[in-house]
Amino acid sequence: MGSKRVGNQSIVFQNPPFILAGYNIVGPKEGEGPLKASYDQIMNDTYNGEKSWEKTEAKMLETVLRGAADKAKVTVDSVEFILAGDLLNQIISSSFAARQLGIPFVGLYGACSTMALSTALGAMFIEGGFASQVLCAASSHHDTAERQYRMPTEQGNQRAMYAQWTVTGAGALLLADSGTGPRVTSATLGRVIDLGTTDTNNMGAAMAPAVADTILNHFQDLNREPDYYDLIVTGDLGTVGLQLLKEILKKSNLPMGKNLSDCGIMVFSPKQDTHAGGSGCGCSAVVLSGHILNQINSGELKKVLLIGSGSLHSPTSALQGETIPAIGHAVTIEMI
Repeated sequence: MGSKRVGNQSIVFQNPPFILAGYNIVGPKEGEGPLKASYDQIMNDTYNGEKSWEKTEAKMLETVLRGAADKAKVTVDSVEFILAGDLLNQIISSSFAARQLGIPFVGLYGACSTMALSTALGAMFIEGGFASQVLCAASSHHDTAERQYRMPTEQGNQRAMYAQWTVTGAGALLLADSGTGPRVTSATLGRVIDLGTTDTNNMGAAMAPAVADTILNHFQDLNREPDYYDLIVTGDLGTVGLQLLKEILKKSNLPMGKNLSDCGIMVFSPKQDTHAGGSGCGCSAVVLSGHILNQINSGELKKVLLIGSGSLHSPTSALQGETIPAIGHAVTIEMI
């Protein structure tokens, strides 16, 4: 068997796994945004019948895992692995959801890059012959994330204008070794990049250099140009981070065209006053499993590059004065 590793950081799948289905659920604020038609479920409130926001997030993740399997018309028991993660300590949303399903579980933490990471690893599981069906998922909840990383939302603290709004949402994809639909054709796994940013409210500035590094390596490894893709979309850089990314790539002699966008910008309308846009593990998860997958299946898009962006700090590291390391993971999804 020949090597599937290409260049510095990329993997090209010889038998690209199929995406049989995607499923998502979002909170009420997200349900008022421009992508509302692409969501499978919109919650009426941020608790959705649970006693705490943490319980709500775990239930959201369980919902999308079951929903993706149901939409693909496969039984949950036939799925061999769950690969999922979230933002909370010990990734409790994912592990608590997985305990309800009884499927072997691989917990992941890539911060907000987790959806891209789980999709890349799920494709590797299938390509390597270790599984025939895998569920890949990620979640976040505005109130659980704010409570852990910043201040409890009940305090009503004023947010910086360059801050982003953590998406309340979860998304899942069911990958399989056979079927019909879009396929995961390649992945570029990122390196940890830290240029010394310390402001935990400015995630876009911290993550943009890492995303740029992954993009540059992706195009070099695969010998492609940006116009190969109908859409190049980052996970949650927001307006500030996306502008920085464009400047970095331009200085690196890889200027981007109109096919570059960001899930954090797409998920909310400027009228919703989220400042720099959306963020969180759930941000790219709900956009990928809904809006983007729908556009691929309808023929509007044929080739998509998703680069998940993750800030790898913790509340403890930030309080101790550490700088913010970040990472970007990329997956190529094509209708072939």
